[in-house]
Amino acid sequence: MANDSWEPDRSPEDALETEPEDTPHSDPVSSAGDGTDPAPAPAPAPEAAGGPESDGAAYTAELQELEDRWRHALADLDNLRKRHARELERERTAERSRTAAAFLPVLDNLELALAHSGPAPDAVVEGVRAVRDQAVNILDLLGYPRHAETGVVFDPARHEAVAVVQDPDAEPGTVVEVLRPGYGDGERQLRPATVTVAKGD
Repeated sequence: MANDSWEPDRSPEDALETEPEDTPHSDPVSSAGDGTDPAPAPAPAPEAAGGPESDGAAYTAELQELEDRWRHALADLDNLRKRHARELERERTAERSRTAAAFLPVLDNLELALAHSGPAPDAVVEGVRAVRDQAVNILDLLGYPRHAETGVVFDPARHEAVAVVQDPDAEPGTVVEVLRPGYGDGERQLRPATVTVAKGD
């Protein structure tokens, strides 16, 4: 039985004209072959935060801080050394003063012995005087010179007046007699000299 459907004959040229114009072409670069989109290219890594310049600035600041702390420590150490030296000198001065003051009663007794020696043998008197002079020299070396001068102007810083006497041969206001010698001067005075002073007109 003959086929009732009829199709016109198509020449090869007609088949070429009827093919779709926009045939998709596969991209060999972008196609992954598995139906998924290709992975994006990795982004360039950002530079380290701060960079070498900021690191150098931080090191400089830290070095400056350490240097400042070092200078402060040196200054504190120097102040401590100076304070220790001052305290040590004060202690030495106080100790010299205590030691020298302990000699004073001995000197006073020697002075009395010489004053009341009277007809004692010259050898004894000279021996006592030599001991007295040795003790006076020790005090002088310690920084406490002896003061027993007469005829000098009365000085309240160096003399302690216990009497005012009339003496025509002495200038008014001068020391007539030293009853007990003084030792030292100014801040390093062990005691003032005990004296009598000439009366003024």
